[in-house]
Amino acid sequence: MIDRTTGASATPTITEVSPDVAHTLLRGASAPALIDVREQVEWDDVHLAGAVHLPLARVSAEVAALVPHRDTPVLLYCAHGVRSHAAAEALVQRGYTQVASLAGGIAAWEAAELPVVHERHATMSSGQRERYARHLLLPGVGPEGQQRLLGATVLIVGAGGLGSPVALYLAAAGVGHMRIVDFDVVDASNLQRQVLHTTAAIGERKVDSAAARVRALNPDVVVEPVHTLLNSENAAALLQGVDVVVDCTDTFEARYAVNAAALKSGTPVVHASVFRYEGRLTVFAPGRGPCYRCIHPVQPPADVAPACDVAGVLGVVPGVIGALQATETLKLLLNIGTPLVGRMLLWDALTAQFDDVVVAQDPNCDACGA
Repeated sequence: MIDRTTGASATPTITEVSPDVAHTLLRGASAPALIDVREQVEWDDVHLAGAVHLPLARVSAEVAALVPHRDTPVLLYCAHGVRSHAAAEALVQRGYTQVASLAGGIAAWEAAELPVVHERHATMSSGQRERYARHLLLPGVGPEGQQRLLGATVLIVGAGGLGSPVALYLAAAGVGHMRIVDFDVVDASNLQRQVLHTTAAIGERKVDSAAARVRALNPDVVVEPVHTLLNSENAAALLQGVDVVVDCTDTFEARYAVNAAALKSGTPVVHASVFRYEGRLTVFAPGRGPCYRCIHPVQPPADVAPACDVAGVLGVVPGVIGALQATETLKLLLNIGTPLVGRMLLWDALTAQFDDVVVAQDPNCDACGA
């Protein structure tokens, strides 16, 4: 059991309980109110017996109708524990005094072989069969592969120039759960390349704009917007339960933090960057090839790798490279083709030339070396 206190010392504690402890509490005489804060499509697939469904976006406004007494014990859960902790913080702010979050979410609950309720079989609806018809015809995808995509979780770090095509194409492909992390808001200067956002979204948080666009494109996709700067302190939590990380960030701090967390969890990272008229792309697969620190042992000076707001960038370049990132992500999820592990793809838009170079693992790398 892990206790986390939010705010001052007088603020009630949010407790994270393991699946076994939660199972015991729910069977006790004074069982807590059980609330599922996931999206409808997740609830429809599987949930815990006795739970009430209240998506995270509606928790603050509607929890009082479900749990009118603020001293009532409440247990919240989501897929992996990130959203339920956020919901718990919202309840504490509203005066609830006994709030707990299920550590690891329903994924950990099922891993502990505890009982769940399945509302429907893992088969595609007629609408899904129509939507993914071209995938169902493909060798290497087919119904089994499409089900794998629908059950996959991808973390997209950055909802900007690279993250835009990544999010749109993965949503169109039917990747079932997307966690999108970004700390910025939409600015007019973004719209030249960040096609995930619209003029009407100027001033909105990028993760909110991205989530709305993805949901409009494909209601099958569960979007988890996280408005924060990914760093060494939160990277491990953000990677929890993720099948693939797509590194679309333009900050070195986030890149090194993703690298460290991915090495620890064994999660592959599809990395890309753009500069003016050029782009580069590779895949870091722990245990199978180099990592980010093999290429950049120390952080480069800012003047060596200036951001696009300083150096400029042709708007279509992140579109091309981001589409390639989405391709590599789908290859990893479907286990098809040859991912760019140990190789880096370089593209020069002005010459319309691709180069494929070998990137070796550094045996003395501080992150992944012996």
